[in-house]
Amino acid sequence: MEQHNLATSVQLDILPQTSVNDHILSRSGYTTLAAIIGVFSITGILFNITVIVVTLRHRQLRQPLNYALVNLAVADLGCALFGGLPTMVTNAMGYFSLGRVGCVIEGFAVSFFGIAGLCSVAIIAMDRYVVVCRPLGTVMFQTRHAVAGVVFSWVWSFVWNTPPLFGWGSYQLEGVLTSCAPDWYNRNLGNMSYIVCYFFLCFAIPFSIILVSYTRLLWTLRQVAKLQMSEGGSTARAEMQVARMVLLMVVAFLITWLPYASFALSVILDPNLYIDPVIATVPMYLAKSSTVFNPIIYIFMNRQFRDCAVPFLLCGRNPWASEPEGSEAQTAVSTVSKSNQVLPS
Repeated sequence: MEQHNLATSVQLDILPQTSVNDHILSRSGYTTLAAIIGVFSITGILFNITVIVVTLRHRQLRQPLNYALVNLAVADLGCALFGGLPTMVTNAMGYFSLGRVGCVIEGFAVSFFGIAGLCSVAIIAMDRYVVVCRPLGTVMFQTRHAVAGVVFSWVWSFVWNTPPLFGWGSYQLEGVLTSCAPDWYNRNLGNMSYIVCYFFLCFAIPFSIILVSYTRLLWTLRQVAKLQMSEGGSTARAEMQVARMVLLMVVAFLITWLPYASFALSVILDPNLYIDPVIATVPMYLAKSSTVFNPIIYIFMNRQFRDCAVPFLLCGRNPWASEPEGSEAQTAVSTVSKSNQVLPS
């Protein structure tokens, strides 16, 4: 572990490098990583720009529940532009060539946009909980709540990602030494205090909100389906559609973010733990791949948005234009939400 930390420090001291880190990964290995992150980044940029542009062009999409979705697209776009593309270039070169300042800028940008996106996912989870589980509650999700959630996600991320710029914590090379992130390894008391606060406030809390909200959502849908089975099974079908969408959301979220969070927590709890640099790179790439999955799952499963976005991507053609209204998961959410109003409080 200490040897790995020392190696990382040396790499940072001699930046910019001029040769491939072939003692960590072969040249072909770096080229493969460059291709993988390149595909994720370029696809993520295309999809998230589509989300933003289509929302700006179509007034009917500018609804409170879509604010967090667009905010997520902006955050994912930032991750792809400031994290994915530079990592593609450095992997293609086989070493980090942007210098110490470049490392700090990239580490801050990826963390800033990444945590803002993570907070946006938590806000979306709360949105769906309010709409489906508490349609008659005292809290109604309105424009001011949506705007407040968007502002909070950026302020919260900014507050907890700027301390390393001023000495509390730091940004260092990670994995195969071609990208930068918060320094999970340094056992200095100041760095450890920052990392513990960062992990709890920027990872653990959003994770908890997402899991609790979606668990409660699925439980509510099952209860509604049991009460409404006598209506010919329409609510049961709606439940299954929403359940599949929600399950896909949770699974994709866990696949992309849980390994990185687990990796960070493991390093924090066990200072003697050694993780091979190549293995340590996998969680980072999974987290960055969320920039592609998020717009597909959170946006394109919404028929109203899809009817606007698909023609934009396919030059006016829409293969799903004849799809019936009742088959859309987003319609199912509204149906279940209305049905839930008859449930006892």
